[in-house]
Amino acid sequence: MLAPVQLLSASHQNLWRLTLIRILVLAAQAGSVGFAYLSDFLPLPWLALSITLGFSAVLCVLTALRLRGPWPVTELEYAGQLACDLIIHSVLLYFSGGSTNPFVSYYLVPLTIAAATLPWLYSVILSGLALASYTLLLVWYHPLDMQLVEREKLLIYGMWLSFALAAALITFFAAKMAEELRRQEQSRAQRREEGMRDQQLLAVATQAAGAAHELGTPLATMSVLIKELRREHPDPLLQEDLAVLQEQVKLCKETLQQLVRAAEADRRLTVEEQSVGVWLETALNRWHLMRPEASYRYQVLGSAGSLPRLSPPPDLTQALLNLLNNAADACPEKLDIRLDWNTTELCISIRDHGAGVPLAIAEQLGKPFFTTKGKGFGLGLFLSQASVTRAGGSVKLYNHEDGGTLTELRLPRLPA
Repeated sequence: MLAPVQLLSASHQNLWRLTLIRILVLAAQAGSVGFAYLSDFLPLPWLALSITLGFSAVLCVLTALRLRGPWPVTELEYAGQLACDLIIHSVLLYFSGGSTNPFVSYYLVPLTIAAATLPWLYSVILSGLALASYTLLLVWYHPLDMQLVEREKLLIYGMWLSFALAAALITFFAAKMAEELRRQEQSRAQRREEGMRDQQLLAVATQAAGAAHELGTPLATMSVLIKELRREHPDPLLQEDLAVLQEQVKLCKETLQQLVRAAEADRRLTVEEQSVGVWLETALNRWHLMRPEASYRYQVLGSAGSLPRLSPPPDLTQALLNLLNNAADACPEKLDIRLDWNTTELCISIRDHGAGVPLAIAEQLGKPFFTTKGKGFGLGLFLSQASVTRAGGSVKLYNHEDGGTLTELRLPRLPA
């Protein structure tokens, strides 16, 4: 199922992480200022620093309240939040030594976050803001009244602490933000691929509808002619062949009628819940009428409770028939069909004893109009995969270790 609107966008998630970074940094800054004040280690403008830290705390609270609302987070708003962090940090540096403060390197954290999550233009603007602030702090700041030796010691230990804090924040949070953007890009690529597949399905469905409409008349004509031939020619051998032909024509007409009924049921979204055993045996009986030359063994292997139930959409049965026909085309004798299940899904495996899947073309299987057989249109596996995927399942083909091809059809089961 496609999810065109995600509950939490990448920008929304990144703003949550930025708020968490802001809270952690605020706690570290408030702790440092509080320690310096209580220990009388540095003579600082405590009121100005407290007002600045209070403004940062208010910004954290307002951002958290804003994130609880339904409004989307734009890139401009996210850049504005990073700009507020740069300004608050610049004001704190101004009242605590300016460029001589070892925590001046914290400028790199918001800039790294901007480079990882925002477009190039916003990153350049924020870099210019940080550079301008750093340049002003070189000549315009509130100096620290300390001895030279104490200042050097403070600078060394502060540089180490600043580097450790910046490295931890950049490594963890910036990596998480970049991962969120990559996940969103992968989701977009997957939706584009599914959109292309749906376009191909629509083209195939349009052609199939036209073909089904055109085949009705010749099939009716063939049915009338076969009935007349059976009346006019009493030869037993010929009667047997004509009976087979009549049965095949009848099957073709029923297939076309079922196509119309399936389309009508799909339009009305009417899906009947039934046991997987009943659904599978009905499909096998119908398939055996189509391929009387095929022989198979059917086994039920599941041990996790009773037979599961499912709600097969109208096109899922046709997908199963296509997979069975592919196996019969490879080798119609001694097909091994097994039904297994667990608490969450059921698995239908079909093994033939043919030549297997050539490794050179394994990646091409399932693409429209690609076939390894001399006959056919190369649409069976493609349509089957599309139908099964729409039902929430998957189709995979393997080369069996004892020869032949193993096809696994996995579908979600309904809860008991």
